[in-house]
Amino acid sequence: MKLTLEDVREAREVLKNVAYKTGLVHNTTFSEMSGNNVYLKMENLQKTGSFKLRGAYNKIAHLTEEEKRRGVIASSAGNHAQGVALGATSYGIKSTIVMPKHAPLSKVSATKKYGAEVVLHGNVYDEAYAMAKKIQEETGATFIHPFNDPLVIAGQGTIGLEIIEDLPETDVIVVPIGGGGLISGVAFAAKSVKPDVKVIGVQTSNMPSMAVSISKKTITTVEGVPTIADGIAVKTPGDLTFEMVQKYVDDIVTVDEDEIANAILLLLERAKVVSEGAGAVAVAAILNRMNGIKNKRVVAVVSGGNIDVNILARVIDKGLVKSGRKIFVDTFIPDKPGTLWRLLNLIAETGANVLSVAHSRSTKDVPIGYAKVELELETADEEHVRRLKDVLEQHNYSISIQ
Repeated sequence: MKLTLEDVREAREVLKNVAYKTGLVHNTTFSEMSGNNVYLKMENLQKTGSFKLRGAYNKIAHLTEEEKRRGVIASSAGNHAQGVALGATSYGIKSTIVMPKHAPLSKVSATKKYGAEVVLHGNVYDEAYAMAKKIQEETGATFIHPFNDPLVIAGQGTIGLEIIEDLPETDVIVVPIGGGGLISGVAFAAKSVKPDVKVIGVQTSNMPSMAVSISKKTITTVEGVPTIADGIAVKTPGDLTFEMVQKYVDDIVTVDEDEIANAILLLLERAKVVSEGAGAVAVAAILNRMNGIKNKRVVAVVSGGNIDVNILARVIDKGLVKSGRKIFVDTFIPDKPGTLWRLLNLIAETGANVLSVAHSRSTKDVPIGYAKVELELETADEEHVRRLKDVLEQHNYSISIQ
């Protein structure tokens, strides 16, 4: 089946009472930081918390009655799983989802709540995919591919139509890439109605399978390493999506884990947006990889918001440390009354806030007659950290800062 613009428009009709037309929100902070007018396409606010519902539901809506009777199966790191589960349950269809063993617990729980049977297998999407195909052969269920399917791509393409309708003067659309279904649909639909719009894809440098494949001009499997952008951790692109990315996508950039974590934190703090790792890569790219693009109207697709709260807490903590807003200080003080008070009072005078204190005499690295003090401090920025360090050293404290 060759994708047409009419397929995307038909998908929009199918999704009319199912998927929200998510907002396109201008963000002043990201605009100033990048030198562009930046808008966020808020697919994190979609039903199931991600864009994946669009493609999954559109595919399920086109199943024959016989296919519906046999049920459906899918493999997913979490977002496609929820889309398939909701779509199948809406049609009264049995669904089985194979998810990687380390998929976020929030996504596993949500998938079950939408009515699917969940099987945990493998460490990455591709291993879950292999198990899903094996189960499909045994049960005869219809496999709902997360990206390499024209009907799925058509569903994702409805995002491209919405962007151009809401902001006809869009210059650049920045889209996450895992297997390539989202960017294939968005690029195809957007360029079908506005041929001069540029589409830039973003992958994590930990798993850049599409970027490598496009560079080598052949579909390439990349083993990669784990990433907080688990939703786009795909080892091998699809043949259909590879072809469409070659044809419709202008460029692909990669962002690293620190840049993704910082984008999650910035989205939360500056835009009041909760984004998962995969959803934040477009913003990470705009802030770190698009220096050659200025004074343009740029849309970042925030593809999902299903982030595990424990991961979010670690991302926030790491981001605060990286920006100099939280530090860990180790030092030694004489083991005498009043010395800890003097240290803490000196820190307070700099304006730093003490979050926690550990005071120990018993560890093997503590000299006799001294105590080791480990402090967790809240600071304003890197300049504040430097000032704090100078003050402590001027008062003869030997310190280690992390």
